[in-house]
Amino acid sequence: MNANKKVKILATLGPAISGVAAVRQLVENGVNLFRLNFSHGEHADHAQRYQWVREVERELNTPIGILMDLQGPKLRVGKFAEGKVQLVNGQSLRLDLDSTPGDASRVNLPHPEIIEALQPGMSLLLDDGRLRLQVTAKERDAVITQVIAGGELSDRKGVNVPEAVLQLSPLTEKDRRDLTFGLELGVDWVALSFVQRPEDIIEARELIQGKAFLMAKIEKPSAVQHLEEIARLCDAIMVARGDLGVEVPAENVPRIQKDIIRTCRQLGRPVVVATQMLESMRFSPAPTRAEVTDVANAVAEGADAVMLSAETASGDYPQEAVQMMSKIIRQVENGPDFQAQLDVSRPEAEATASDAISCAIRRISAILPVAALVNYTESGSSSLRASRERPKAPILSLTPSLDTARRLSVAWGVYSVVNERLHKVEDVTRTALEIAQAQGMAQAGDTLVITAGEPFGQPGSTNSLRIETLR
Repeated sequence: MNANKKVKILATLGPAISGVAAVRQLVENGVNLFRLNFSHGEHADHAQRYQWVREVERELNTPIGILMDLQGPKLRVGKFAEGKVQLVNGQSLRLDLDSTPGDASRVNLPHPEIIEALQPGMSLLLDDGRLRLQVTAKERDAVITQVIAGGELSDRKGVNVPEAVLQLSPLTEKDRRDLTFGLELGVDWVALSFVQRPEDIIEARELIQGKAFLMAKIEKPSAVQHLEEIARLCDAIMVARGDLGVEVPAENVPRIQKDIIRTCRQLGRPVVVATQMLESMRFSPAPTRAEVTDVANAVAEGADAVMLSAETASGDYPQEAVQMMSKIIRQVENGPDFQAQLDVSRPEAEATASDAISCAIRRISAILPVAALVNYTESGSSSLRASRERPKAPILSLTPSLDTARRLSVAWGVYSVVNERLHKVEDVTRTALEIAQAQGMAQAGDTLVITAGEPFGQPGSTNSLRIETLR
């Protein structure tokens, strides 16, 4: 078991990774779970990559999570008669529902939801924020805007509306087809794009019907405003800094990232920091110093996982990118003040037996030379509460459920082993000692802290703690 780092790596699969051997190498280099990006590729491509991961999982006998990332609504302008136009600062541009090809004075905006939501004074961003418009007037089926930051605008460029909440479901017809396919395939996690409000999470939950765990992508200003409500309704959060960095001022993104991580730690929800973490390694075998610092900051702030997107999906150096990310994580985690920083920012415990024990194991692992914290869990909830404390020792999670083990692959410091259902606490103690040694997490003379619950096997009943020495 490769438990030499606590922050997990989520890597995106794409054309750059072909075959079981390449996936296995990614896992051996430090990947803990994989992302299938349904914004690209056909169902057959995703099914093939899914099977590669499952084969590696069987070969290495280690649970590997698979996340499907839904595309969400793509808001775009229509087409231009000449393919593109040049917009000049101060000029007027009409956006309307007329599908006729546009020119420098008007263009189709085939999204009535946007026109309905916009009001004079609001801003629109085009082409990933490169162009900015401000609404000056509104008509029944159009808005009149003034170009604030101009430039070239071509066919079908994207539109962002940061100041309005759109009456638009985050799940398009394509997303619904993709979701049905992914759930039949057996994905462990579903990442939901275009989340604006808590109701979006409820809608997705109703469609997923408990067949996978739900990760909300925070990429809209309205989602930031409703962060705590959204986090309580889902199983994990992704800081999707791509669209978020377009819709809010760039200088606000670091603060928002910190706020999201802090909120998720308090609620005990795993949090993934994503987008352009080692972007230059798409085409270079080495990252920039700024990228290294970015990854290191996410680790230091307490993120559960960091994500690679194009770096592993379509880049020239996917294995090197994973190796570099693993090196950065280990370097930060081995720093002299890493644990102290996590302790200072630890969340307040809730008045439950599970949280009391989780706090205790964090303190014990700081006082004693504990090799591993062993936790028996059916649903994964007690392992997540232990992870929330960010203890010094790694967490060995024993569970009878492969689904639970795969879910926990995103959680900070948690490494899972699927074991047959145990019947009493004494079984857990004996089995924990055997598995910790077999997995290379402990050796003779090492101390283990073991937690479980009585009545045994009942979710949410963690109420016992034992300190054992491996003989």
